[in-house]
Amino acid sequence: MNQQDWMLMHRVAAGDEAAVVELYERFSSLVFKVARQLLPTRPEAEDAVQEIFVRLWQTADRYDPRRAKLVTWVMLIARRHLIDRIRRNAVRRTTTTYQAEPGTAKTDHGPDYSPQEDERNSRLLQQLAGLPELQRVVIERAYLYGFTLREVSEQLEAPLGTVKSALSRGLARLRERAKADWAM
Repeated sequence: MNQQDWMLMHRVAAGDEAAVVELYERFSSLVFKVARQLLPTRPEAEDAVQEIFVRLWQTADRYDPRRAKLVTWVMLIARRHLIDRIRRNAVRRTTTTYQAEPGTAKTDHGPDYSPQEDERNSRLLQQLAGLPELQRVVIERAYLYGFTLREVSEQLEAPLGTVKSALSRGLARLRERAKADWAM
């Protein structure tokens, strides 16, 4: 049990501003990195980080160092918040209408729109389409739709270990392809 982490979270729960700053300084870059990977725009990721740290502050009294390291607990809270946010955004995205042919979608773009986002999303979808079916389905359900791996396992009626392996292999392939794209 890490006594320092427990004391930090105890101080955060008590409203100690210095403790909140310390918590933010320790974990904000990690939380931002994950948020940026999962959310479509930088401003949305920045907003999510703020919301995550508010949630950490509000739930600081629930941290138990005997159950998890502080980094694990912070990332669990962050992951849950990001999944909730992705699900909310998916429900709100009703402005996209699809034409009969693929690639001819019309979208009402918001204030954070940049053409690079469309290009990046298009490349990602192409790379996903090139994966074996199980890997593609697992990544889509886990990252795009926010299901837990256990939920994906149940949906696919596949062992959890198989789903985890498919996710790992699929992400490795996407990383390799991304490196190859950057090298070009």
